[in-house]
Amino acid sequence: MNNETLILKAKDFATELTIFNAREHGMKSEGQIATEHITNNKAVLKILLERGIPPESLPSAEDVKKVERRLASEEKKSLKHPDGLSELTEE
Repeated sequence: MNNETLILKAKDFATELTIFNAREHGMKSEGQIATEHITNNKAVLKILLERGIPPESLPSAEDVKKVERRLASEEKKSLKHPDGLSELTEE
């Protein structure tokens, strides 16, 4: 696995952490989600540095938009199928 791939996986992991925590804690506002995502990016960056992997900077703003779109999409789906929400989260 090259550094670039390891960075795309790290960004995905930070995004998935954000999605999980946003759901668990009922985060709805852009500010709450953005703060959560920045925190998760910093945690993932720390792990990479501790393991001796020099990361590139991970822009959080772009990923926050991705998270917001995914949450909005899943909220629409859950309104159509309220009992099937758990099925939607197991992608």
